[in-house]
This record gives sequence, structure tokens and C-alpha cells, in this order.
Amino acid sequence: MLKPMLLKAPLKDYLWGGNRLPREYGKITELDKVAESWELSCHEAGLSLIDSGEFKCQTLSSLLAGAGRDMLGEKASELDYFPLLIKLIDANKDLSVQVHPDNEYAWRVEGEQGKTEMWYVVDCDPGASLLYGFKQEISKEEFRRRIEDNTLLEVCNKVPVHKGDVFFIESGTLHAIGGGILIYEVQQSSNLTYRIYDYGRLGADGKPRELHIDKALDVTRLEKPQATGKALGDIDIFPHMDVKLLADCEYFKVYHGDLQGDSAMHAGSDSFQCITVLEGALKLTGGGESLTLAKGNTVFIPAGLGTYQLQGKAEFILSKL
Repeated sequence: MLKPMLLKAPLKDYLWGGNRLPREYGKITELDKVAESWELSCHEAGLSLIDSGEFKCQTLSSLLAGAGRDMLGEKASELDYFPLLIKLIDANKDLSVQVHPDNEYAWRVEGEQGKTEMWYVVDCDPGASLLYGFKQEISKEEFRRRIEDNTLLEVCNKVPVHKGDVFFIESGTLHAIGGGILIYEVQQSSNLTYRIYDYGRLGADGKPRELHIDKALDVTRLEKPQATGKALGDIDIFPHMDVKLLADCEYFKVYHGDLQGDSAMHAGSDSFQCITVLEGALKLTGGGESLTLAKGNTVFIPAGLGTYQLQGKAEFILSKL
């Protein structure tokens, strides 16, 4: 019988990270800082572990590569890789200015899929901001010149952020998360990042971190992106729950739920689902399994599970293909 499965996330201690994920989201670690928690990952750079049921302590990747292949659903049936990577990101300091390639370039040059992503601002400090594309369209020649003469930030589009804002980061979009922002990120399962500017910082080895200027010049969109910072719309079909559609593209669909009671959900044969609790707690019952999810917990729901119940008071994100 198909059952929902709790996941245990691999953690990343990048130099710009903070301590909110261990302190507020229950991430147990001996790391001095936690920049990212990979809530759903079958990427070789960090594999989610199953943390409940008969497959406990097995990687999700190994299960889905074997007997659990059908758990992915029809939309992933022809893929030979897991399509999504989902993260909690605690940016205590500014991230580097960067860009990700699209599928065509990534497969041709790097041998893996590209990276389109979505950010949901879980929380942020007053006055926090991020970089999102350019203020206006610039030429490739100007882009290269500003990288070389250290004036790139002058033409970057700086956007103030607030809790609940949504940003769709299409591949090729220059971007950088600013310090003091906690992000929930849903992305294609790719770890490809072309770093353009890094404020002169040094890595753990005491050397400047590598930049990827030529590749960034190849893939960056040089116009101002069209962004609203808002959800796409409300979905008013679930009892005791407010639902907003945050993103809907060829790679993923993402929803924000605010549960205040009991509500029935459904996992069809088309796609698996992933739920992460951002606030409060809920009980998920389905497939003969009952799981209690606290703040910071993530559950993988197999495709074809059918109807399952959510009960409690909680804010959560649900993602699927």
C-alpha cells in the first residue's frame, strides 16, 4: 500500500548562512551555521532520507530508482532523473549575484538539467531586499564591462521584500537573495549556479570564490523581468483552508495553504506531492498511515495515494509536477 513518508533533509553550511533553521525549524546539526535545508532532494549533492515507515533510513532516491518508481507519477514517467529540489534557505548575509542556465544550455554544456526556480518569502528583516534582473535592458557589452569594472550592482534591479512575497526566477534571470531573508525555494533538480559577483568574499580555503563570467554572459537575460511579487491567485475549494497558487510552470506547481481545521486532499496518478510545514502543526492521514508534522517537517506523498486528510492549524507549502 502507498504511504506518505516523512523526510530528513541534508543541510548545507555555506558561508552566508545563519542559525534560524536549527533554532526555529528543528534542524538537528553540529554545523556552526545552516544556510540551506534540502527538504526534498534526490540530487547527488545532498540526498533526502526517509524518516518514517518501512523504508526509514533509506534514501528517497534509491527507493524511487527501484520498486518505488511509480510513486513519481505519470508526468515523470519518461524522465531518467528526479525533477525537483526543494529548499529552506536562511540568508543571514547577501548571496552572490548569480544566474542559472536553461535546459538546452545546461544539458549541452554541463550534462544536467537547467534551473528555473520559485521563491516564497517565509520571513524577512525590516528593509530586506533582493536583486531580480536589471533596472532596464542592457547590452551584452555593457554587462561584461560592468562586471569587469565592478559597477554591476548599479544596473541590478533591487526589490524590497515582505513576508509572503513570491518571485518566479526563470532560468537566465540574474538574481541574489539579500541578507535577512528566509526563503522557501522550489526548483528544478539542478545544482548549476554561475556566480557573477561575490562582494570580494573569500571561501573556506581563504581564496576568492570562483566566478563563471563567460558562461553567465552566454545565458543571462539582459532585460528587466516582469514580476509582481504576489501569488497567482486564490483557490477556494477546500473546507477550513485558504489556498493560494504561488507558481505554475512546465516544471512545477506550488501552493500555499493556511489550514484551520480538517480538509480532504487528493494525490492523483499524475504526480507525487511534497508538503512542508512553515508554521503550526498538522496531522496527515492516508494510505493507512498517520503522521504528525511540526514546523520544519516535510513529507513526500506518492502519486496515486488517493484521498488523504489534513487536520490542525498550520501554514504549509505543497508542491507537485
